[in-house]
Amino acid sequence: MQFRVLGTVAAVTDHGDPLPLGPAKRHSLLAVLLLHPDTAVTVDRLTGALWEEEPPRHSRTVLQGHVSRLRALFTEYGAAAQGIELVTQGPAYVLRLPGAVVDAHRFEELLGAARSLREPGEAVSVLRDALALWRGPALAGTVRSPLLENAAHALEELRLAAVEELAAAHERLGEHGAAAAVLRAEVAANPLREPLIAGLMLALGRAGRQSDALDWFHRTRRLLADQLGVGPGAVLTDAYTALLRADAAEASVPSAPVVAGAGAPPVAAPGAAVTPDPPAGPAPALAAAQLLPRRPRGFTGRERELAALDRATAGAPGPIAMITGSAGVGKTALSLHWAHLRHADFPDGRLFVDLRGYSPAPARDTAAVLREFLLALGVPAEGMPGTPESLGARYRELTGRRRMLVVLDNARDSAQVRPLLPGGEDCVTLITSRDRLGGLVASDAARPVPLAALPAAQSTALLAAVLGPDLVAAEPEAAVRLAELCDGLPLALRVAAARLATGPHRGLAAFAGELSDEHTRLDLLRVEDTGVAAALGLTVRQLPEPARRMFHRLGPHTGATLDTCTAAALADCAPAQAAAALDQLAAAQLVVEAGPHAYVLHDLVRLYARSLTPGCDRDGLLRLLDHRLHTLLAASAAAEPGGEPCCALPPGARPAVGIRTFDDRAGALAWYSAERDALRGAVEAAAAAGLHDRAWRLVLLQWPLIVWQARDGWVPLLERGLASAELDGDPGGQSRARALLGWVLSEEGRPAEALAQLERAPELAALAGDTAGEAIARINLAVALTRSGAAERDGSRERDGAHDRDGAAEQDGARERARDLLVRALALAERAGHTETATLAHQHLAHHLLAAGSPAEAAAHAARGLALAPRLAAPRRVALRTLYGRALAATGRTGEAVRQLGDALREARAHAYEEGEKAARSALAALGVLTDR
Repeated sequence: MQFRVLGTVAAVTDHGDPLPLGPAKRHSLLAVLLLHPDTAVTVDRLTGALWEEEPPRHSRTVLQGHVSRLRALFTEYGAAAQGIELVTQGPAYVLRLPGAVVDAHRFEELLGAARSLREPGEAVSVLRDALALWRGPALAGTVRSPLLENAAHALEELRLAAVEELAAAHERLGEHGAAAAVLRAEVAANPLREPLIAGLMLALGRAGRQSDALDWFHRTRRLLADQLGVGPGAVLTDAYTALLRADAAEASVPSAPVVAGAGAPPVAAPGAAVTPDPPAGPAPALAAAQLLPRRPRGFTGRERELAALDRATAGAPGPIAMITGSAGVGKTALSLHWAHLRHADFPDGRLFVDLRGYSPAPARDTAAVLREFLLALGVPAEGMPGTPESLGARYRELTGRRRMLVVLDNARDSAQVRPLLPGGEDCVTLITSRDRLGGLVASDAARPVPLAALPAAQSTALLAAVLGPDLVAAEPEAAVRLAELCDGLPLALRVAAARLATGPHRGLAAFAGELSDEHTRLDLLRVEDTGVAAALGLTVRQLPEPARRMFHRLGPHTGATLDTCTAAALADCAPAQAAAALDQLAAAQLVVEAGPHAYVLHDLVRLYARSLTPGCDRDGLLRLLDHRLHTLLAASAAAEPGGEPCCALPPGARPAVGIRTFDDRAGALAWYSAERDALRGAVEAAAAAGLHDRAWRLVLLQWPLIVWQARDGWVPLLERGLASAELDGDPGGQSRARALLGWVLSEEGRPAEALAQLERAPELAALAGDTAGEAIARINLAVALTRSGAAERDGSRERDGAHDRDGAAEQDGARERARDLLVRALALAERAGHTETATLAHQHLAHHLLAAGSPAEAAAHAARGLALAPRLAAPRRVALRTLYGRALAATGRTGEAVRQLGDALREARAHAYEEGEKAARSALAALGVLTDR
């Protein structure tokens, strides 16, 4: 358990999940105890902290209640095992806990450690770690009492002291621009804090930006006069004087550049005379440094990204552009291609280094890179500075007045990059990384240029560039399929092209067929030591432990999209932990953030995750399948409100960790459509693993979308579900699968096949004791019989135009049987109390009776169905109201009919139910009522 006071007061588990502390007064109570750990805090003092004004008479009772709730919370989350307990000591309370679990304690320890360090580089690192503990204003979320406000002010003063010491450490390293960046953010928040502004002025002056520094003085002088009616204090005026003297000294010796040594500042201390340090030796000639590798061959496309790089490197002084993207997406190729295109913009040279942030070899040592850069800039080996700090200072000095490009390739994190940033405002830095490098955006205003997979046209163009245009032109469809199987990754496309170019003669279609096998795809996308799996492996190796653990659990996932709840089920963790891990995976470009709590997992990445788990991760697959079942139940309830689930969870199903919610029918149907491929994959995975009790349920619970889009190729999936229900030996599942399959076959105009399935469904449901299932099976059979009879009647008329008496008798018998089936279904549904099924039976009986010439009975059934329908989905109500209007019209009650049909039309429009709108409008037109379209 950890406690936070540097920001919103919070208690969190070791996994980062916040504990439900409750109201502000409980936050305040905990804050006071945390600020005085292992110390008796009296009830009177706590009362003063919890109430801004005079406390109420029952304040002691309220305080005791908050203490009791905190104790219960600590007990619930096992705090005692970590040495954390809240005890009563006479008229006081003591919170006993290890100091390391409070962020303020860790902050003060790190601040003390930084002050004891001699090396400024180490101090910078420690101070950054200390300041990273802050998440906002101290003690946020507490009562505004004097005690807590004073404590928050004291903590803020400590934070500002740490900021000032961080800037000073940067100054000792000669990193004046970094010092200015640190101070500028604080000055914006504290515009009247003169020591901060003085420090910013001096840092800007040492960075060669005297005009900016002097501007800060005049800006602050005006602000002090306007708001406080006073002039600048001594610390500000001393800094101003020092800047003016530095300007004068520089003007008197224009040809003698100041050589930055080990942190010696070129601006004097306030009040001291300025004497420039003598140069260490002759200034090196301005060599046009060239470390850039050759232009990448076969580069194609990326016009938008090249334009984005142009924008990111224009305008601002010393611009930094970052190309970020996943392994194999072509970051290095893009950076080099752009660098060669813009070579004329950098007359003083182009530096390049592979930092090996994601490489099997160790990452490059910063000092070694600086020596390499200095050699390229003309510094002789015998004149090379001896310490990392002086190397950095000399590098920034030499790049300070040049127009150069610095390409830092394959960076692991922001800390690896910062010491290598050039010093000049005319220099451009181009960074590539698999990480999003958010720290560099915050500290140095770096501009990201995200790089995604190549679209299909550019992918095939890349294949043509490597293989030759004739080969791709001969098999254009196969080239597109190959690009899809490679996920549009340039690395995968180049490996595929290399296999095609160097392997036995085979066409693109044949190789695409081999790549279609998920079990061998990653092996085929490897040539010698180059391959997609190897590139992804280097990324995974650098992940923080929670993200690496999450990635290893993603193998069983069957779709391209991944939400936080599904990830939590796969990893067997809380949704909050899953969200944090997914954010880390997104930062490493292994998943792509597609929206709130939604990510995209490309096939090659998913296959690599699966390859990390030998054999079948049966437990992970079970967690995924059971999570899918829980989500499907929630979706079907939203899509068909008031309906009964078509099946229950299988025995032994895992409980839900976190299930996404659906606001309405439209949202549920949209999710069904988006997840259709993933759900089909889940069915296949379940069947392949012998988990047939899950497989058939995964099929049946998609029924709202299946019924809504019945002619959209559902038969293979339903046949798979029926086969699994038979293998599972579940007659209820078999009945439901046959009923749904029969309905779809009937909708597709395949009556004989439909009846073959539907005839067996009622008896199977009866065998299972599934009353609702039997009612539905009877309804579907009745509808199929009616349709079959109508089709036969139409066919007979087309053949000879005569009425066949035997055929008519059969059709009459089919109609009579259909009516009996519907009446029986209605009785079963009503007896079992299944409202949705009873409404469905009323709807089909009304339709049947209206077609049979019994409009009064049809109207009665439609009215009874409507009485049951308020909680059901809009399409059901629209269909019933339209039937009711037609039946009323057939009985001569035209006025009522028009009202019902008008209501049906309006509700259909409101819910974008086009088929229902068309039916209602047609019925109104038959009554001579015109409607606007």
